[in-house]
Formats: sequence, structure tokens, C-alpha cells
Amino acid sequence: MLYSFTNDYSEGCHPNILQRLLQTNLTQQPGYGNDTFTLESVAAIKQLCQKPEVDVHLVAGGTLANLIVPGAFLKTYESVIAAETAHINNHEAGAIEATGHKIETVATLDGKLRPEAIQPLLNKFPEYHTVKPRIVYISNSTEIGTIYTRQELQDLYAFCQQNNLLLFLDGARLAMALSAEKNDLTLAHIAALTDVFYLGATKCGGLIGEAIVLANPALQKDFKYYIKQRGALMAKGRLFGMQFAELLKDNLMFTLGGHANQMAKRLAVRLQGLGYSFLSQPETNQIFPILPDALIVELSKKYGFFVWRKMEEGFSAVRLITSWATPQEQVDQFLEEVQVLSERLR
Repeated sequence: MLYSFTNDYSEGCHPNILQRLLQTNLTQQPGYGNDTFTLESVAAIKQLCQKPEVDVHLVAGGTLANLIVPGAFLKTYESVIAAETAHINNHEAGAIEATGHKIETVATLDGKLRPEAIQPLLNKFPEYHTVKPRIVYISNSTEIGTIYTRQELQDLYAFCQQNNLLLFLDGARLAMALSAEKNDLTLAHIAALTDVFYLGATKCGGLIGEAIVLANPALQKDFKYYIKQRGALMAKGRLFGMQFAELLKDNLMFTLGGHANQMAKRLAVRLQGLGYSFLSQPETNQIFPILPDALIVELSKKYGFFVWRKMEEGFSAVRLITSWATPQEQVDQFLEEVQVLSERLR
């Protein structure tokens, strides 16, 4: 069987979650997010945000969160601004567009949005004949593994406030972003510098689940109605609540995110030492080395990964993703294979 560096959700979940599921399996609980586990996880998230007034809702997955948030807050003529590489633009089967909303994209080299890149999309003419931008969508980490600095997020949020825009942060891999070596943000900064964000468990030790956090009080009223209408309010909300309660205990989620980052760094350092460059600067658990196509063909016989982009003749950028459970021995075995094949193919 191939060892996969294709994604960070191939494994099941952290053993602590399974243990608590078994221990509490026959304990009766209220439904629809009113169980003690969900209340415990919501309290933990509020504490980490250092903002008790935030509103927290647990849903099944990232695409669902990305669909619910714009759908709840956009008028029919309003649009979403996103980077060309954004998950909502490339990997969600037109989910946003299916709700009747346009995604307006910005080309970026590092997957991050900045005020100067967004401004041209606000200069609409003639007025009332084009869509009106309302939500700015970003990811941290981005789809190419980069992270936002505190200053970048401050600048972007200030720009959004000045232009009556809502800032929405996709946090499917937020645990990895906040655990990155160069990171200078905390969950409290995220809560202070966005209108809405979510914290993902699916890609960091959970079986399933994302926590949508409404930081802007103006967005909170009746949001649960919209979640229910879209089929995202689960009767057995205890499944989500229990996972976040365990992952947030003793900062386990961020420890796991740090492990994923360290395994990716181990890959990146050795690949750089072998003379390979990268599509983007390695910062989190997604790295994008540029490899010879002949090497990619040979590696594909033993390992799973995604060929991201064709580069110059004979080379392509591949995406390697490590997870919260990636064993170091698998990383080292892959690197040994790369070294042997590289010497043979040169």
C-alpha cells in the first residue's frame, strides 16, 4: 500500500477522542449542540479567543462552513473576494456560486490577500450594474501553505472596516498556522481581527468538525436558524462537541499541528539540501517542492501526493502534506528514496 502525503485527514482521530467516545457512549445528552461536551468546547474556544461575547457553532466540515457563512450574510447582489488559489474557488464544486453569489478573484504569488490587491475590485463602474463586494475570504494557512503575520491581518481588517467589508477566515488548518515557527498570531488576535472565522478539527486530529466563530456581534442574531435550514444542525451534536473538548484540552490540537509542521520542515530542509527549490516558502504542513518529472514518476510508485503545477520543461511542483499522525520514519524513508532516485536520474 502507498504511504500518502496527499492530505492531512487520511488517519482517523487522536486516541483521546476515541477513549472519551467509548467512556460516554451510553450517557444520555440533549441534542442539537446543547450537550455538555459542546458547552465545554464552546467555553474553551471563548477562553482562547479572550472574547466571551463570540458566538460559536460546530458544523461537520470546511466546505459546509464556507458555504454557510457567505450564504447567511450576503445579499443576492453581493460577492466574495478571494485569492485565485482559494479553496472556495477551486475545490468546492461551485458551492458558493450555487447559492447565487459571485466569487471575484485576485492573483497572488503567495496565496495571501492584501489591501492593494483588493482595491481594484472595489472600483465598480457603472454603479448598480455590477456585483457589490461584501465578504473578503482568506485562509490561514493558505492553500499553498503560507501564513499571515499579525501586521498583515491588522492591515487587511482595517481595510475591510474602512470599506464596509466582512473579513472571513477559513481556519481548516488554523491549528497548523498558529503552531508555525514564524507565527506571531494567537486565537485571540484572530477573534479581534476578523468578523468570522472557523477552527478546523478534521485536518488536525478530529474525525470530523469545524467550529465557526462569529466575532462580530452584528452577525450573531438568528445564525442558528440558517444552520438548521441548511441541514447543518446535527441532532447528535455531542460528536462534534466531544472532539473539540478533547482537542482543546491542554492545547492538544496545537501540539498536533506543531507535529505536522515539524514533519513538513524535516522534508523541506532535506529537499533543499538536495538542491530542490519550492513554489512557496515552506511554513506549515503543506510544502511544494519543484521536482523533475522523471523523479515524480518514480516516487509515485511508492507514495501518494498531488502534482500541483507544471513548471519549466521537465519539472513540476508537487504538494506534500504531513499530518498530526505522520511518523518520522515514513518521512525519513521518503527522503532516502528521493536521494537515491535523484542520484540515479542525474
